[in-house]
Amino acid sequence: MRSIRVLGAVALLLGLAVSPAAADSSPSASPSDDAGAPTEAGTAFRTATEIEQGQPATARGSAGDYLYWSFPADAGQRPTVEATVKLPETHAAETWRIDVYDGLRRRQACQYGAQSRTAAAGTSSVELACVLRTVRAWSEPWADDPLPGTYYIRLTAVNLPTSDLGVPVSAGVRVDSKDIGGAAAVDGSLAEPLVPGVAVRSGADEEDPERGAVLSAIEPDDGWSSGWWSDRWVWTGIGGVLAALAGIGGYALTRGAGRPRRVPPGV
Repeated sequence: MRSIRVLGAVALLLGLAVSPAAADSSPSASPSDDAGAPTEAGTAFRTATEIEQGQPATARGSAGDYLYWSFPADAGQRPTVEATVKLPETHAAETWRIDVYDGLRRRQACQYGAQSRTAAAGTSSVELACVLRTVRAWSEPWADDPLPGTYYIRLTAVNLPTSDLGVPVSAGVRVDSKDIGGAAAVDGSLAEPLVPGVAVRSGADEEDPERGAVLSAIEPDDGWSSGWWSDRWVWTGIGGVLAALAGIGGYALTRGAGRPRRVPPGV
C-alpha cells in the first residue's frame, strides 16, 4: 500500500509538470486587433513594413511589384507565414510566390506548404503558405539554420505575361508560430538576436537625416528569451526523480523480510 501511495504521488507530480509543457505546444501568438493592422507593404528589405506575429496585414499593389513585410521570431518557435492575393476579374494565368529571409538576407527554406501557386485565368484569389524550420537559439557559423531575430517576407508574381504587368491586386499576410519548447533546445544561445533588421522611419529627408534608416524595433511580446533555461530541465528532473524511486522500489522488493525471529543469532 505504501508503494502504491508513493507511485500515486509521483503520477500526480508528473501530471502537473506535463500540463505546462502541453500548453507550450499551442500557438504562441494571439490575434491582434485588426483596427491597427498595417495597410501597406514595403518595396524592398529596407522599407519592409513591420508586423507582429498574429497580426494580419494588407496591402494594395500592382502585379509585378515586390511586397515586403518583416516580423520577429524567437528561439523555439516554428513560424508559419500565410498570404492571400486577390486578383482582378480578368487576368491571364499568374504564378505567385512567397519567400522568407532572415536578418542576414539568407533565404530560409520552407518545411512544407504551398510556397508557390499558379492562379488560372479568371481565378479570383490565390493562397500561399510557408512553414519555416524551428528557430534555434544557437548554430554553427557555416549553417543556414534560422536564428532569433527579424525575418522578411517577400511576395511577388513570377513569369508574368506582359498583359498582366501593372494590374492592380490586393494582398494579405499573417504570421503565427507554434512553440516547440525543449524539443528544439540546443547547448548554446545567442547573447543578442541575430541582426535585428533595418527599417526606415516615415518622413525621412535631407534636413532630418536621423529620421532615416534605423534598427527594427519589433520583438516578441515577451522579449527575446534565448538563454540557458528550457523545459528540457523539467523533464530531466522528473526523470531523475523517477529513477531514484525505481531504485528504492527495487531495493524494497528484493531485500526480503530480514532474519526470522525464531532463528538464533550466528546460525
